[in-house]
Order: sequence, then C-alpha cells, then structure tokens
Amino acid sequence: MGGSYGSTLRYKSIERMKPIGKHSLIGASGEISDFQEVLRYLDELTLQDSMCDDGNSLGPKEIHNYLSCVMYNRRNKFNPLWNSFVLAGVKKKPGLDKSETYLGLVNMIGVNFEDDHVATGFGNHLARPILRDEWREDLSFEEGVRLLEKCMRVLLYRDRSAVNKLQIANITEKGVTISQPYSLKIFWGFSAFQNSTAAHKFWFLSDGQEISLQIDFSRRYFLSYSLHPRITHPTTLTHLFSVLSDSIV
Repeated sequence: MGGSYGSTLRYKSIERMKPIGKHSLIGASGEISDFQEVLRYLDELTLQDSMCDDGNSLGPKEIHNYLSCVMYNRRNKFNPLWNSFVLAGVKKKPGLDKSETYLGLVNMIGVNFEDDHVATGFGNHLARPILRDEWREDLSFEEGVRLLEKCMRVLLYRDRSAVNKLQIANITEKGVTISQPYSLKIFWGFSAFQNSTAAHKFWFLSDGQEISLQIDFSRRYFLSYSLHPRITHPTTLTHLFSVLSDSIV
C-alpha cells in the first residue's frame, strides 16, 4: 500500500485494488499515476458497456483481454504504463447455473496469462514458490488469508522500501468485498537484523579457490571482500559478483 516519491516512502495508505463493473476486481503494482489512467480507461469501458443495455456485462476475462491490448499497444509506442495488473472475478456462464472463477495477470509490456495464483514484482520470485507448495483448490477464506499474510511477510522482510500494511479482497457471486487496511504482525529480533554487518558468506569456485565476502543486508552492498591470490581472471570475477548481487537483492 506504499507510494514512493523517489526513494522516499511518502504515502503509506494508498489503495491499489478497485472493483470493476459487477464481476471483476483489479489490483495494481507500479506507478500510481499510471494506475489512475488505467482506471479512467476502465470507467469509460464499463460505461459504454452499460449504455448498450443488452442484458450482458463485461466479465473478468474480457477486461483482462482489454488490458493486455492496452499494455501491449503502449509498449509498442515506447511509452509503456509502468504497472502490472492482477484481474480476478466470478461470473456465471450463459445457460449454466455454475459460476466461473477467473484470475489473470498482465505486465507492463503486455505479457499475460491466467493461473490458480499470480504475483507481481518480487512476489514472482519469493511468494509464488510458497503458493505452489501450500495452495490447494479447497482452501477456506481464512486459510487463504493466512497464506497471503505469510507471503507478504516474506516479501516485507526483504524489501526495505515496503510498508507493512495490506488489504484483503474477496470476490464472490454476491460482489466484491475489500477489507480496511491493517498492519501485519512482524518480528525484527532476528540476529541478521540486529547485527546486519556481521554476516559473512563463503563461496567456492569450480577449481576450489575461495572468495570471502562481508555483506551489509540492510543496505544491500558489499562492505569488503578478500580473494585468493590466484583468482585474477576478470570474467570469472564479473560473473561471480553478478550471481552474488542477484542472490542478496
């Protein structure tokens, strides 16, 4: 729920989820201004749909397809909207009593897919492995909330610019319910948090030569390093530092 001004976390209670029409819900990460622009597009789309007055209304799949075209079009103009969107919804199929659930994602260059669980940003790397292990189709609402809170807590501990506020949305045949913002319960007593510069990692190259690094986890950079005297090949060092940088971000 944070909104940053440069590197400053200026706003801490910005809502990033909105109901769209009767059957859909959108969640956004990225630029707030671009999200507001997309909401304006969607307001115009739903207004035109309601003016048709044909007894039908846009569902989450149609809105997802529309957003995929918008994002891909802006990307092709080299003026992308800096957002990733999650579309969720529930809608009855014509002639069927059973409702169809939908969950999809589209990113800033128009890449889109639907799945049982999706995530944006760091969540693709850190939250989805947890969801793959613990998600199941028969989760209750309370179990789903606990699982989402676990994922958000993992992400919060690894992003110094994050804020520990979140909202939970629930969409059913009856409509969309979005909770009030609330704070996650967190624990900062871990040893790495208390003495962040004391941690060392030792890495071994393929030929058995050793490199030692001292890492400041709170600021995400290398404080010092020592190399084996025989490690002099620049390509090997560049590759190694690239791997290490990716591993601690």
